[in-house]
Amino acid sequence: RECLYYNVNFEIEKTNQSGVERCEDEKDKRSHCYASWRNNSGSIELVKKGCWLDDFNCYDRQECVATEESPQVFFCCCEGNFCNERFTHLPDATGPPPPPSVGVLNVMIYCLLPVTMLSVTLLTAVWMYRHRKPPYGHVDITEDPAPPPASPLLGLKPLQLLEVKARGRFGCVWKGQMMNEYVAVKIFPIQNKESWQNERDVFTTPGMRHENILRYIGAEKRGSHLEAELWLISEFHERGSLSDFLKGNVVSWSELCHIAESMACGLAYLHEDIPRQKGEGPKPAIAHRDFKSKNIMLRSDLTAVIGDFGLAVLFEPGKPPGETHGQVGTRRYMAPEVLEGAINFQRDAFLRIDMYAMGLVLWELVSRCKAVDGPVDEYMLPFEEEVGQHPSLEDLQEVVVHKKMRPAFKDLWLKHSGLAQICETVDECWDHDAEARLSAGCVEERISQVRRLNATITPPTSDHHALLVSTVAPVPMVTNVDLPPKESSI
Repeated sequence: RECLYYNVNFEIEKTNQSGVERCEDEKDKRSHCYASWRNNSGSIELVKKGCWLDDFNCYDRQECVATEESPQVFFCCCEGNFCNERFTHLPDATGPPPPPSVGVLNVMIYCLLPVTMLSVTLLTAVWMYRHRKPPYGHVDITEDPAPPPASPLLGLKPLQLLEVKARGRFGCVWKGQMMNEYVAVKIFPIQNKESWQNERDVFTTPGMRHENILRYIGAEKRGSHLEAELWLISEFHERGSLSDFLKGNVVSWSELCHIAESMACGLAYLHEDIPRQKGEGPKPAIAHRDFKSKNIMLRSDLTAVIGDFGLAVLFEPGKPPGETHGQVGTRRYMAPEVLEGAINFQRDAFLRIDMYAMGLVLWELVSRCKAVDGPVDEYMLPFEEEVGQHPSLEDLQEVVVHKKMRPAFKDLWLKHSGLAQICETVDECWDHDAEARLSAGCVEERISQVRRLNATITPPTSDHHALLVSTVAPVPMVTNVDLPPKESSI
């Protein structure tokens, strides 16, 4: 396939201004040509032309025709060599009929006036209904509308899927491109609409914009009936999840502190009730309920960003939480009370379940830290050494609930003053007694303090360490300073 090429931003993007582009073929995928332009008071301003990859909206179109009513940027695509040479705009709505004679017109005015008034009323009601919905082309899934136009997202930006980055129980995550921005597109099959709807509702809760919470862009429905897909669009992070990063990388002491502190900051904000601010309603406390290293993204500077709110539950003051099932989440990260099925369905109980999982994620970080002299083990998931990669519920009940085991702290870690204090914090996060666990805010404060203190403290020698370690305590620790006290707020 060959298409005409044009780029109005050729100087900024360092490309050719115009010419011919040969489309790259991919197996089992079609290629198309496209054009995008603006109409400034009748003056056509061409924006871009070129190749477009496999889009069902372009199939079998010989001509490049935009059908949106009056978008800010017109977009059309077609199949065939150089089919984007000419491009036109033909809205779906048909034009009015030619005016009838004056006599007939008078009769029609009297006859149709009541019908016209009723139609205007109905149209006004429909317009008001549509404009009360959230932005970003969101479609209520209780409806079954016609297939959306080629580029519904944000009304003007075409969205193209590039490659699958991850697969999970609710769907898959694609890397996509929206104009010049990469985005993450989480695609749910229609059977998982409850998870999609729950995640969208959590993202659109007032006050959910925070540096350590994944930035939401939009949600929409693609296709119709049984072939429909539910899309959730968010910012894209090239480094991927914390779990994937730790598989291929070890972390320094300062990197460990930065990831851990930003992760705790995000969870503390999620757990917090925030009063009304800056024109937004109050933000309720939110329990994540599937907190794990796979659901924590990393920015390029290793700042942690929490995502995946398909199982999250909101706790609005004075209102009972929505329908919640106790035994949800990823089995490996389930707290003892969840494995036992003995959950108190209260706000604080759910927040403490998140804190148990945070203890396991902090352990994963410590296990890949190169701060001490000695080998760093290969990355392992929590309890992988005890129960393998695919444990059953019964396996974890035996290990976590009955034997009260936790992932092991290696003696080598405890020779580093800072790591020893992090391990003590981990131990208090995954305490068997839920009420004894730390809050996320306390974890954030402790890591911040440990980071500051260990910038100047030299790790103790092994001989000095042997004198400090208690032989009675089940988890030996070395602490040079008093850590902040636990918070009783959760």
